[in-house]
Amino acid sequence: APTADNSAGAGAVPTAGSVKIDGSNLGSALAGDIAATRISANTTSGFSIVSYTGADVAGNTVAHGLSQAPELIIVKDLWSPKDWQGYDVMGGPTKYIQLNDNGGYATDTTRWNDTAPTASVFSLGTSDKVNDAGDTYVAYCFHTIEGYSKIGNYVGNGVDNAGPFVYLGFQPAWVLIKATSAARDWWISDNKRDPYNDDAIRVLWPNDTGAEANYTNYDMDYVSNGFKVMGDNNKVNENNTTYLYLAYAESPFKTTNAR
Repeated sequence: APTADNSAGAGAVPTAGSVKIDGSNLGSALAGDIAATRISANTTSGFSIVSYTGADVAGNTVAHGLSQAPELIIVKDLWSPKDWQGYDVMGGPTKYIQLNDNGGYATDTTRWNDTAPTASVFSLGTSDKVNDAGDTYVAYCFHTIEGYSKIGNYVGNGVDNAGPFVYLGFQPAWVLIKATSAARDWWISDNKRDPYNDDAIRVLWPNDTGAEANYTNYDMDYVSNGFKVMGDNNKVNENNTTYLYLAYAESPFKTTNAR
């Protein structure tokens, strides 16, 4: 993990200890016209954590430290009470989605400046939720790693006990789902709270303060190569509604067995 803040300017070699890529200091120039304050990136797992200070200039760019473009980015202003902002590759850079509410995609080019992330940087517009001058932000960046994680989407069919099957290439341990074409709560399940496929599933909602709930119409089966939506609740399986998902494997990079 980083042990120092980066005091070097944009385009310079960052301060020792401030940018850690796979556990090592970055010894070359840091990408982006905003010099990230700290980066901790694991290119094997396709995940990085970035802190930066906003500049309020359309088209600002910040390094993410990964080996390919992020497919999902979640940004939060650390200094002000502002909404969590989300980018994903399916919605594209004209859309955003908020982790702390149940809304679907909204259109606004001031979040990501209508510019998709590259293999080295992500772009910012002038929205104060991602790029207010002088405010400190954290960005969580993700991309798919075959056999370990997957980011994608599926379309619901509204059929109880016969919902969509989503191929992941692994048995999932944890799944996050969000309707993007309708206002529906975020949804999390995992195989530690719910170790067996049965007629009900334990659910948490990141955008809500509610306690864990156990529902039959949210049901989902984790199988050896993905998950099968078994419930017909509109948070996971409304007919013709599109859902974003992020899933992580039970046994990364190995053959897995159905529950």
